[in-house]
Amino acid sequence: MAKPKRKLTAAQKREKAQFMTIFINGKQRRVRRPVLIDGLDPDEFYLRNADSIALHQDGLWECMAEAEQGDIAFTNANDADCFGHSG
Repeated sequence: MAKPKRKLTAAQKREKAQFMTIFINGKQRRVRRPVLIDGLDPDEFYLRNADSIALHQDGLWECMAEAEQGDIAFTNANDADCFGHSG
């Protein structure tokens, strides 16, 4: 008869929540989960919720101009341009 599976401790649950399992070259690897705020990456969340004053204070004038025009498209390329990332 098989042993019953034991429950995870609180510490084990916290550790498990920080990582996810992916397959690389047919092998399982544990990697940290990406940081999300309400299901969005932090840069996109900031752009969607920041007003023009916050964008100005952080020096994101190109994002402020796009937001004022109302045609800001929330894509990874646009977020990378506004935050000075290369992609």
